[in-house]
Amino acid sequence: MKYIEIKAPAKINIGLRILSKRNDGYHNLHTLFYPVNDLYDKITIERQEEFEFYTDKEEINNEDNLIVRAVELIGDYSKKKIGAKIVLKKKIPMGAGLGGGSSDAAAVLISLNEMFSLNLSYNELIELALRLGSDVPFFIKAKPAIGYSRGEALNHIDFEIDNPILIINPGIHISTKEAFENIAPVNKELDYGNVIIKGKPDYDAMKSLVNDFEDYVFALYPEIKELKEKFYKHGALFAQMSGSGSTVYGILKSQNDAQKIIRDIPPDYFYHLSNCPD
Repeated sequence: MKYIEIKAPAKINIGLRILSKRNDGYHNLHTLFYPVNDLYDKITIERQEEFEFYTDKEEINNEDNLIVRAVELIGDYSKKKIGAKIVLKKKIPMGAGLGGGSSDAAAVLISLNEMFSLNLSYNELIELALRLGSDVPFFIKAKPAIGYSRGEALNHIDFEIDNPILIINPGIHISTKEAFENIAPVNKELDYGNVIIKGKPDYDAMKSLVNDFEDYVFALYPEIKELKEKFYKHGALFAQMSGSGSTVYGILKSQNDAQKIIRDIPPDYFYHLSNCPD
């Protein structure tokens, strides 16, 4: 195989609890990861003699990019030279709690494993993904899953949201590291048993699911709190910040309700409407 084109999807967190700080400096968490398959970065990989990386976002075109690190990691692990030209076209906002960089890294691990016939197992890919970041393992198999530990212990579930999902990002970059430093862990898991009924959401029960990062982020950036309030003002069934922010999403009754919110936000905000026909 000499050429692969892959779509690296975004994700949202439905509830996010920080349970405890670990001895290794990371945190144990409890969350429901949900993929947003129609919001994605596009990655093309072409086999060649040497490794090259290009992206349309100049600020991430460097050695710290998770794609570059993923190539180095899988090469070191497999003891094979990874010669490929990788081109990334970004659509998922960066530093937004949507997992764009993590998804890109996972897509590259999956693709290089196939392209170079490395024959790495799912568990090996999960192990490599965790070395790159806590969200990366979810994207190895981007299906709805309840995440534990750092996020790599995944219980894949039958769960689907049929309603429109509106994702809004105000262009504020939240430092995940700083957000974790300002969280007081609560050693109590979220109750997903009452939220998912025969694979579908119970929106009233869903409102009991908290994102522990919201208080910290809302205090720093009131405009993010206002975004969540706009969703409920326009009749959202559920709204929450994703990850450590700054994206807020809402699940809505109709596409018409989504358009009301879009008209009520500043024109420079990024938005994406999922589960709706073009």
